Amino acid sequence: MATSRPKVRIIATGGTISGVGPHRLDYLQYSESGQRLTIEQMLARIPEAQEIADVRGEDLTSVGSTAIGPREWLQMAQRIEQVCQQTPDLSGVVVTHGTATLEETAYFLHLTVKSTTPVVVTGAMRPPTAISTDADLNLLDAIRIAACPDARGRGVLTVLNNEIYSARDVTKSNTLRVETFQSPHLGLLGYADSDGQVLFYRAVTRRHTTASPFDVQGLAALPRVDVVYAYGGADGLLIDAVRQYRSAGLVLAGFGSGTFPPTFLEAGKRAVDDGIPVVLASRSTSGRTIMTPKKEAGGFIVADDLHPQKARILLMLALTISEDRKAIQEMFYTC
Repeated sequence: MATSRPKVRIIATGGTISGVGPHRLDYLQYSESGQRLTIEQMLARIPEAQEIADVRGEDLTSVGSTAIGPREWLQMAQRIEQVCQQTPDLSGVVVTHGTATLEETAYFLHLTVKSTTPVVVTGAMRPPTAISTDADLNLLDAIRIAACPDARGRGVLTVLNNEIYSARDVTKSNTLRVETFQSPHLGLLGYADSDGQVLFYRAVTRRHTTASPFDVQGLAALPRVDVVYAYGGADGLLIDAVRQYRSAGLVLAGFGSGTFPPTFLEAGKRAVDDGIPVVLASRSTSGRTIMTPKKEAGGFIVADDLHPQKARILLMLALTISEDRKAIQEMFYTC
């Protein structure tokens, strides 16, 4: 008796993985043309996918990921919820996405999708029209992972270059190379490997999906949070501008484990005194931003090991629940 194939649904959003370039040696101009394959055209390139799962797709949008932000994140999270509810026996969901903001979208979904169903976000560094494209294999790997029972309950995952990462930990580390997605601090979770196997070697321990405190169903917008980067000689100009325009929250990206130019940090304290939650993060590629008695007394929040762009996402979501500094700080220690 034949067994039924796992059911995998793909939500396509555009990006390099669907890009159409002017010729086979183009690795740059495709992003400027705006031409993209539909998800049906992308799946037609990998008929092997139907041997792995019952795969169906939809084009939610078709843009470069530089055009994706909070409004689109909410749309994606809500659509994934609908797909999971409409297909109770669903094995997994794949989201195709541009690599510019892939890690941000993936982390947002990691915190907001209320399902143990695997959600796998993938993209490509080389468009499908180019020689040695990684688009086809990355999509096939994402389908393979989404169909794998071992992927269930691990939160949102990313896969490119055969490597599986947690959405919380992954970051884009190179502008052009196919091995760009890395987690230099904590490492990968596993592989979609060359023998067709999906292998996991590490678990995710921070709160996510069904265990996270966030619920975005019905939300049409998120609180505005801005990021200001420190650099040698930085002063309070940009921080004061954010404060005066009344952003709901602010992330300061500093040096090392959380040091800042004196006048820069003084401006951050003015924002705290105005009632704006201010998170201190690091522009370093790995490691923690640690609380100190002075930062505690100043009313700041620390990002732990989240990069500034991800600290922004967590703060946006935290502000949908609470403006209490201690409550928000606890979210940074547990999510």
